[in-house]
Amino acid sequence: MNYFKSILFTALLLEPFTGISGNENFQLGSRSAALGGSAVCLSDIWSVGNNQAGLGYLKNISFGAYYDNKFLLKELNTGSAAVAIPTKKFGVLAVSFVQTGNKLYKESKYGFAYARAFGDVISIGIQLNYQRVFIGEGYNQRKGFFTGEVGLQAKVLKNLTLGAHIFNPTLTKMTDYNNERIPVIFKLGLLYKFSEKVFIAVEGEKDLDYKPYLKIGIEYAPVKQVFFRTGISTNPFQNGIGVGLKFGSLKIDVSSTIHPQLGVSPQMGLIYQFGKESETHGKK
Repeated sequence: MNYFKSILFTALLLEPFTGISGNENFQLGSRSAALGGSAVCLSDIWSVGNNQAGLGYLKNISFGAYYDNKFLLKELNTGSAAVAIPTKKFGVLAVSFVQTGNKLYKESKYGFAYARAFGDVISIGIQLNYQRVFIGEGYNQRKGFFTGEVGLQAKVLKNLTLGAHIFNPTLTKMTDYNNERIPVIFKLGLLYKFSEKVFIAVEGEKDLDYKPYLKIGIEYAPVKQVFFRTGISTNPFQNGIGVGLKFGSLKIDVSSTIHPQLGVSPQMGLIYQFGKESETHGKK
């Protein structure tokens, strides 16, 4: 009985949220959450889930860990870890792992990414994923799928960056029944830097099976070690808020997204960068 209650509750709760259920792509990073999900133009370790092209601008080996407690329900916990390794000539290699759910129902995603920047103007990235679903409580059913992602970032003007990303362009099939497939998701966005302290990011996202929705986020850094962020997203409406702190090579981000009916979802993440700090594309 607990199994059916858990699955039914999760399905009913997540049905309106086209970006967080059903083997779709996982939005990663507390920074992104605070910005209303606007991340297709950002460049950090969490580009492994948001737009692999952003990895191309990393100059140092980076490690990240992330935790999201959706609506304060342990059944919807999401955790992730990632490592990115830049090379001098070949580009940037990255591996990542993300998992959501509990012992009754669990989704996992293993990612292997490659990205390369061409100067400071354009970067491209690709990723191969192995995604797995587990159903427990006597059923013990497991099923795995391979999916892919491809992304682009381009500096179209001095302070304006364009980002584009496609998840699952191959229309990977989940089951033969009803021709059920993993969703195809398109993202397109712009990031404009008003100064070294302030930027605004605007992004549209479209699942082939659902209506598009808009995400808008603003980041303000009064000093180099402190970052304030806020953002909103539509369909359904949610707002985000967060702060980031930098201690040398360590960055800590905390955030929360707020749904008017379902409540609060807190997030926390950290990024550690090995070696001396290097400039990244637009310091995004």
